[in-house]
Amino acid sequence: MARVRVDEARAGARVDHVVAELVPGLGVAGARRLVAAGGVRLDGARAAKGARVRAGQTLEIDDAAPAPGVARAAPDASVPVAWLYVDDALVALAKPAGVPSHPLRVGERGTAANALVARFPECAEASPDAREGGLAHRLDNETSGVLLAARSRDAWEKLRASLGGDASRKTYLAEVVGAPPERGVETAPIGRAGRRGGHVRVGSGRAPLSARTEWDVVERRGATTLVCARLHAGRAHQVRAHLASAGFPIVGDEIYGAGGAGLHLHLHAHTIALPHPVTGAPFFVEAPPPAWAILRA
Repeated sequence: MARVRVDEARAGARVDHVVAELVPGLGVAGARRLVAAGGVRLDGARAAKGARVRAGQTLEIDDAAPAPGVARAAPDASVPVAWLYVDDALVALAKPAGVPSHPLRVGERGTAANALVARFPECAEASPDAREGGLAHRLDNETSGVLLAARSRDAWEKLRASLGGDASRKTYLAEVVGAPPERGVETAPIGRAGRRGGHVRVGSGRAPLSARTEWDVVERRGATTLVCARLHAGRAHQVRAHLASAGFPIVGDEIYGAGGAGLHLHLHAHTIALPHPVTGAPFFVEAPPPAWAILRA
């Protein structure tokens, strides 16, 4: 049972939206199912459908079993992921662009989570959401790069805490439209938008959360620029939304303003640095950049 104290930033938000934010990969629909099944409690009482949370309340999420109807990650060794690091507690892999992080439908294959449980069957039981296959975070389908997964429930909980801790650092490579300054920073909060929360709004939206994205120019390419973005824990679509808000949308981003026929999203989760979730030792992993992110000079 996971317990979270509701902070001021989430006060007034619907309980299913808060649960969706706190449980990676669950989504609002999955959170609604969990609420309906009695798996969510507020101050010890079963949360009602559509209930809104108050600051100071204790939110309890039953993570012993997935919500009814949620898909599970079945083994699929055909998924073209690259294994970057393996030890007794965790696995780091590189996800190609176009491969989902985990399944959304019963029987769906071809995702990074399917590849994980094919190679490491114990990952299937490591995460509370059965779809995740041990993944402690996720990437958008069209984003390539580093994903971290755990091989046990204890390691998963520690990895989640480490990813959200102050010492966690992530870098992304992005090719953006325009000529941004050599260095920049965006600090506006990010909130969910749309009926299903499938995209975000900078500075508004539902239950906005604090976010900070810093970037440096890596290479100028005429109409586009390769940048390295740095962030801490990370919000949904943070790099995409913050760069677009600054006036420099990512090439191929159909949601935030630089899409186009035949283009794919030029965003790559390049590195993750954090304390190892079990040993506490410094841990660093890097996913080799895709062709578009290799320096041209």
